[in-house]
Formats: sequence, C-alpha cells, structure tokens
Amino acid sequence: MISVSEARAIIQQHIVTLSPVLRILPDALGYTIAADIFATVDIPAYPQSSMDGYAFSYTDWQQNKSLQISGVMAAGTKESMPLSSNTAVRIFTGAPVPPGADTVVMQEKVIAEKGILTIQEDQLQTGANVRPKGSEIKVGELALPSGTLLTPAAIGFLAGIGVTEVMVYPSPVVTIIITGNELQTPGQPLQYGQVYDANSFALSAVLQQYGVQQIEVIQVPDVIERLNEVLSQALQKSDLVLLTGGVSVGDYDFVTRSAEYCEITTQFHRLKQRPGKPLFFGTKGRQMIFGLPGNPSSVLTCFYMYVLPVIMGMKKAGTGLIQQQVPLSQSYYKTTQLTHFLKGWYDGQTAAPLGAQESYRMRSFAGANCLIEIEEKAERMEQGALVTIHLLSA
Repeated sequence: MISVSEARAIIQQHIVTLSPVLRILPDALGYTIAADIFATVDIPAYPQSSMDGYAFSYTDWQQNKSLQISGVMAAGTKESMPLSSNTAVRIFTGAPVPPGADTVVMQEKVIAEKGILTIQEDQLQTGANVRPKGSEIKVGELALPSGTLLTPAAIGFLAGIGVTEVMVYPSPVVTIIITGNELQTPGQPLQYGQVYDANSFALSAVLQQYGVQQIEVIQVPDVIERLNEVLSQALQKSDLVLLTGGVSVGDYDFVTRSAEYCEITTQFHRLKQRPGKPLFFGTKGRQMIFGLPGNPSSVLTCFYMYVLPVIMGMKKAGTGLIQQQVPLSQSYYKTTQLTHFLKGWYDGQTAAPLGAQESYRMRSFAGANCLIEIEEKAERMEQGALVTIHLLSA
C-alpha cells in the first residue's frame, strides 16, 4: 500500500490536458478558454447614453443655459442625427449620443416646457452620463486570455462583444463499468442476495455536475471474459474509464486481471486510507483507468479525492474540491495508521464528523457538505484540532 500523498502525486504526473475543441457560446459554460480572444469591434460602437434624459453640447449649455428641444433619440435608432447649435434631444438609455452632443442630463434634473429645456443640475460635468465609444473594449484589445474559466458573466461578456464560438478544453469522454452479480436496477423487485445499484447513479450525477456530458454506463456480471471485452471496448472510445467493484482480492475480483489483459499499466493498487483502501489506478497512453471499490461511500469518496482532480486537469478547469483548514467540533480517535476521510458537516466555523461512517452507508453522505481528512499518522484529534476539509459542491 502507498500513502494518500503518494497516490495524489502519481495521479498528478499522468494528467494530460485534452486537445482543444470549438464550441458555440451557449454550450461553453464551465469550460476553460484554450486560446486568447480579442475584440473585433469597439464596444460600445458609438457614444451611448447611460440613462434616460437629454443630450446636448456642454459648451452650448454653459453659454445659453436654456436649449431648444429638437428631437428624440431612442435605443435602436439606425440614423445619425447631428445636433444643431443651442439644441438638445430627448434621449433614452442605450441610445446613440448624436454628433455635436457630448453630455447627458438625467430627466429628473430638468424642466421641459414648450420645447425649451432648462437644466437644474449645478454639479453637471462635461461628458456626464455618456459611455464613450470603446469604453468597454476597443477593437484588437484582449478580451479574455487563454486559461479563463467561462462563467455566466464571461459568457455574457463575450456575447456582448459579438463572439459566437470559442476554443475550449473539452470534458473527457467517460465510461462507467459497474461490476457485480448482486446488483439490481432500482425500481425492480429486490431478490435475496441482491442490492440496488447506487454507484452508476452517483457517478453519473457527479460527472454531470462537473460538466461531463459524454457518459456511458455498462453493467457487467462477474465473468472475466465479459469484463475483458467491455473494458477493451471502453478503451477504444474513452478518455477516462471508471470501474466499480472487483478491485479487492476475492475470487470474483477481476479488475486487475482485466487491466493486465487490456495492457493497462498499473500505477498503484491499494492505499493507506479508509474508506477506499483497494483503489486501483492505471494508465494506457493518455487514458486513465480507475478501479473504485464497490461500496457506495468508498466510490464517491475516491471519486472526489482522486478522479475529480483528473477531470478538472483534463479540461484545465482547476484541481478539484476547495480545501480549508478548520477546527474539529469534537474529538476523534482512530487506531489504524490510515488516512481517514469522514463524511462531515461544516457550519462555517468548525467541522463535525457525521454518524454512519461505514463504507456501505450513503445516508450520512447524502447529508454531508464536506469530507474531513484525518492524516495517516494521527491517532488522537482533540476538539479544536485543525483538520483539512474538502468542501462538497452544492
């Protein structure tokens, strides 16, 4: 067995970012930009009013104080209407400020009677309430650099400067192979000796949560010839393969033998941790293969700790769950020299281990908002001791 830190280092060494692909903007949320994006136009493309009011020449107003109202400029106006001397135009938010005007006064600060505008704003400055041409971005200027994560705000910004598609690092294509004769599909009657399949549902859900869309789930009985066939096929089309169950040392634990059959290089098998001690990790070229323990809590814990950083690295979107150092709300003792990952609750100040920590139990996981990491060599963690927590995304 190797340590958790050794396992993390080995996995990190084998992460390869996927080749960039072109995506239309509406489908790019959550991806990372793979090439610098430059503006092709000035935004705004013309001087623009930032509010409803009146546009005029500041110099004319200083000289005359009262101006004649000569027209209206609405948002979407397609014709330029040069402003005559000593006049003003009614203008609305987003409308072009006409040539000859350089200032806008808000409508609440004026009196408009019989076509004459009187401005009642002593603090008004030239250029007030006008968005200059190119004030958001100028043509040729860098809009977003490579490596930027496309958030909703970034998507809106790119749409606002006319971008329709972007080069991004894609999410991996993933195959989930569920092994075990004992598995039954939820909704079907549970026979003696059977358990409902929870792993494919949990893994599919968490993959989708982190932006993976191309997911295939295959259930395989405990027959090594069938597992060899399915794993070989998965390696022909997937960047990442996740197997659940069959990674221990029992008579029906075939994952390591199938990995050897498929010429997968074993990087490690078995970790000094609980839950998830039998975890298997292998590679074949740029592909990565994880054999996750069969118990549902072990599966999800190992996914968060080891698989998620791989996915985020492949799509160049970070390293995994956010970590914090926080005090324990209660004492915790362990007798094994293993790293423990505890389902926990973080209240914003301290972290508390939840009940039902056994690897087959998911009820407490369903109510957890963090995983509490207790280091391998630690035995007695007193109340208030600092521990690392891994925050689970909502």
